[in-house]
Amino acid sequence: MTNTEQVLPADSRLFEPAALGALALPNRLVMAPLTRHRAGADGVPGQLMAVHYAQRATAGLIIAEGTAPSAVGQAYPHIPGIHTAEQIAGWRRVTDAVRAGVGGGRGAAMFLQLEHGGRIGHPDTSGHVPLAPSAVRLPEQLHTPGGLRDAPAPRAMTAEEIRSTIADFATAARNAVEAGFAGVEVHAANGFLPHQFLARGTNLRTDEWGGPVENRIRFTVEVVRAVAGAIGRDRVGIRISPGGTVNGIEEGDTGWIYPALLTALAEIDPVYLHIVYADGQRDRFQEHRRAWPGTLIANQVLSREQFAADGGKAVAEALLAGGADLVSLGRGFVANPDFVERLRTDAALNEIRSEFLMHVQGAEGYNDYPALAHPVLATDAAPASAGPRGGRLPAAV
Repeated sequence: MTNTEQVLPADSRLFEPAALGALALPNRLVMAPLTRHRAGADGVPGQLMAVHYAQRATAGLIIAEGTAPSAVGQAYPHIPGIHTAEQIAGWRRVTDAVRAGVGGGRGAAMFLQLEHGGRIGHPDTSGHVPLAPSAVRLPEQLHTPGGLRDAPAPRAMTAEEIRSTIADFATAARNAVEAGFAGVEVHAANGFLPHQFLARGTNLRTDEWGGPVENRIRFTVEVVRAVAGAIGRDRVGIRISPGGTVNGIEEGDTGWIYPALLTALAEIDPVYLHIVYADGQRDRFQEHRRAWPGTLIANQVLSREQFAADGGKAVAEALLAGGADLVSLGRGFVANPDFVERLRTDAALNEIRSEFLMHVQGAEGYNDYPALAHPVLATDAAPASAGPRGGRLPAAV
């Protein structure tokens, strides 16, 4: 009996087919959005990225990495955008490669995560002073084309700029559909712009966009509403991270924010809600499951011990048993182009070469991880790394 013919345990649900709106998914495993800094300096995805995603196309759903909806929203060097014709064409090459199954994949459905940095940004990277709900500086250094720099003070957005940014998200969603994506995910987690509006520590406004919870959720709700109006609610997901502290976020009143947000979002009825659970937040899962009437994608940040044990398979099965419809994992997809098959057959996982995770370019540590039964395609289409190596794991792991 070959690995692909192995009989699954009767209680396994991770590899069952599932529906996501009108999409039929071959399994319930989602490739989480993973920022890897492999786009060109102009934010255009190249052949390197096309090969990478095509290699991993056995996932039930791929949520492609955080992508800037506008120039001012670019958070880091070499992250992709979706606001120029060249970027749209670059992403079209990626989605075409995934559909064709290049690299051993089977044509996974793809959503594109729309990620506006807000205060996470630097003029040396984007050419713009970052915009945020309030002029509250990120308490960390940022990677720029010239190396690590202190984060600049952002400029508080005017009401007109808020409306313009909401429109940018809608335009980016249309561009994503033009590029061949089945839909988009609004990134309202991990300290990016919508999360900055939600959190009391970064939103000091006293107008209709700040203050009480009903005002602080308004930006996120209006972005989802605008995106749904642009491409249809069945093409829109949203990602949140209740209680998360990534990128210096201090929510202040987590227990009030998310019930109000989920109630407002449920009226729009996006195709899924994607929740990231960090340490100490998993106890909120059942609360969110009860509050959300639609498809719920759960992502639990794995400890090194959980990942080393089985790649997160036990955690994923527990989330499904607890009521999640789909489960997203990230770390395993970094080093295993055939991650789904390895989980299915309990095969050993490749070790992650952490020095190639982020803030580097090139195929090394990106497209050259071996698969179980077939060669992995590599490419010399991108230049060798010109930046510093190392750094933390991608945010969704």
